[in-house]
Amino acid sequence: MALVVSIRGEWKAIAPVLRSPRNVTLLCAGALLIALNWLIFIYAIAQQHLLQASLGYFINPLFSIALGMMFLGERLRPWQWLAVLIASISVINLTLRGAGLPWIAVSLAASFGLYGLVRKSVDINSLHGLTIESAILLPAALLVLVFLPSGEMTISTRSLLSLSGIFTAVPLLFFGAALRRLQLSTLGFLQYIGPTLQFVVALWLFHEVLDPAKLASFVLCWLAIAVYAADSLINRRPLAVADEPE
Repeated sequence: MALVVSIRGEWKAIAPVLRSPRNVTLLCAGALLIALNWLIFIYAIAQQHLLQASLGYFINPLFSIALGMMFLGERLRPWQWLAVLIASISVINLTLRGAGLPWIAVSLAASFGLYGLVRKSVDINSLHGLTIESAILLPAALLVLVFLPSGEMTISTRSLLSLSGIFTAVPLLFFGAALRRLQLSTLGFLQYIGPTLQFVVALWLFHEVLDPAKLASFVLCWLAIAVYAADSLINRRPLAVADEPE
């Protein structure tokens, strides 16, 4: 009985959002963007292009900052501009030293950056937003499971795949909540944590080659984060940001 009451309460909170064609369109767009981002990332890992995936998520915060300035009217202080410049130099260096256009990196940055902009434009809390996006993607996921041929998988492989869903959904839930409380530009720089960890995994676990030029680019990215964080602490002040909708 308590479960039924809880489901009814959640539906009452979600229903008004679904009555708006604009919200439904944005949530469908968000679902497609995050699905595209997941698929490209999985492809990058399967093809052993983790450093390029890391590059993509280094580009992504810069793309988020640009989106915040273009569509949300966000502005940066001089030291924050310096941080953006340093990070841009590091990303350009990595891009030029790659073998042609790093389409994996560009696609990852664009899809996740646009996803953040879309979710910030919908007045819905993170849990409800993720629930609706999952429901939108569910039919396609079921079709893939039914019709896509797959070989025999061990119990350990199935367990790891199941855990990967949790490890993906929980950070995405927190990301949706953070979007309501932080400027998109600030959130963009916090996203450098992810590609830094991917860099460590690529180096230590996948044993990808790291030459001095690439190392210099990663150091520049970390310097940019330090400059941005220092400026944020020095100029710390309350921000007029929205709380999570009920």
